[in-house]
Amino acid sequence: MRYRPLGDTGIDVSVICLGTMTWGEQNTREEGFAQMDHALAHGINFFDTAEMYPVDVRPETYGHTEIIIGEWLSERQCRSDVILASKVCGPGRHHIRDGDCRFTRETIQTACEDSLKRLRTDYLDLYQLHWPDRGWTDFKDLGQTEAIDDTGADRAETLAALDELMQAGKIRSWGISNESAWGTMDFVARADASGVARPASIQNAYSLLNRKFELALAEIALRERVGLLAYAPVAAGVLTGKYLDDARPAGARNTLWPSNTRYFGDEAKAATQAYVNLAGECGVSPEVLAHAFVLTRSFLTASIVGATQIWHLDRALEALDFEIDAELQSRLEALHRQYLVPAP
Repeated sequence: MRYRPLGDTGIDVSVICLGTMTWGEQNTREEGFAQMDHALAHGINFFDTAEMYPVDVRPETYGHTEIIIGEWLSERQCRSDVILASKVCGPGRHHIRDGDCRFTRETIQTACEDSLKRLRTDYLDLYQLHWPDRGWTDFKDLGQTEAIDDTGADRAETLAALDELMQAGKIRSWGISNESAWGTMDFVARADASGVARPASIQNAYSLLNRKFELALAEIALRERVGLLAYAPVAAGVLTGKYLDDARPAGARNTLWPSNTRYFGDEAKAATQAYVNLAGECGVSPEVLAHAFVLTRSFLTASIVGATQIWHLDRALEALDFEIDAELQSRLEALHRQYLVPAP
């Protein structure tokens, strides 16, 4: 396993982070336990969750993923071995705090306390804002094209609330997620001006099908040390090739919940086929190529692998030993030019 620093926190995290959003819905408690055991045994010390998990999100299962992790931590007595990250939900989920999920002091502190109880821990190593509360998110969009009303909390209050949690020892660091270049730099500037901790990380989608992060955020990640926690490194399983030719394998996430159309446009399908073909020419499974690409980016802190089967996690571990040489990198760049951000 390789490890990288989490911003300026002094915390080192494994470059593979265990994603947990399927536990309590697509995966059972026992399967979640097995994944955590397997991850820890292979040097993965970084686990990522969120208050709203599992996915598919619904009121009946709210918080269940954190409960499963908390039970595992309690049974294994290994809290000090794990760098644990969670997230406070942003607006749009009406079953959470009656829909008022602006990042106010009250919301952030209440959400954090509730997560700590479910996780059976006194502190979180990283606490993240799951998506902006200001009326702007970039899901499925290439960027912002028009003005949007700002209905979010005062950002100075958000920053102060996070700092108060840090001073109380309830979180060791904080981060952002699904954020823009402006949102990232605004928080960095506010933190510097206030003399409080900067965001340590940014958790955004990043894969061979979605390299939008490189357009503006990669330089920020490198220069400001707000490293990427890349989610969906195999594009929700699409880059395995299992959905090609409109296949819908039994038990697969998009078979169960076909509402996620992010990676299923015509250009995304064509790009997926091209990357799968390239992997075949290299004599490697397409998911190993996809994982290896993400893991070798200089602006990356960790790649979040949300496995539903333990062997899915093993493919990411295998990718640690797969070399992307200059020739292969050149071929990947040629395909990137041909299929520029086909699945934002």
